[in-house]
Amino acid sequence: MKKFSIISAILILASATAVAQKYAFVDTEYIRKNIPAFTTAQEQLDNLSRHWEKEISDGYDVVEQMYKSYQNEAPLLSQDMKIKREEAIISREKEMKDLQNRYFGMEGELFKKREELVKPIQDEILKAIRDIAVEGSYAVIFDSASGGNILFANPKFDISDQVLEKLGYKN
Repeated sequence: MKKFSIISAILILASATAVAQKYAFVDTEYIRKNIPAFTTAQEQLDNLSRHWEKEISDGYDVVEQMYKSYQNEAPLLSQDMKIKREEAIISREKEMKDLQNRYFGMEGELFKKREELVKPIQDEILKAIRDIAVEGSYAVIFDSASGGNILFANPKFDISDQVLEKLGYKN
């Protein structure tokens, strides 16, 4: 019985402490859209991505044209010529896959460029959120933009504008 009383007392204290916690949320998508440097960086990344996608698409078009040409001329080619043409097609297709991986792979150029342009801005946002959390004694700050399971959030607890102000932006 004594154990039950101690456990009950601990649970009551823990729940009372939990009730006193402050919570807030931010919309990082909204914050990023209101930071001109982020918008500029995102536009640069989009342009670069479109340029690389076109380069790869054009390369695959060449591969497709090579294959169609090969199919049309195959009956007229010697076995040795067929093998050379097939190897050329396979080689060109491999080059395009390698290029695609170099641009868009896990450690590709787009990833590196995003790290260079966007990560410093995201780090600033995160630092501002942490500072506000410490200053405001918030226990938890949720991000409503990241698809979290926030079914309702009272706008009075949205500190997104406060984060923008901390970063030096007015909305």
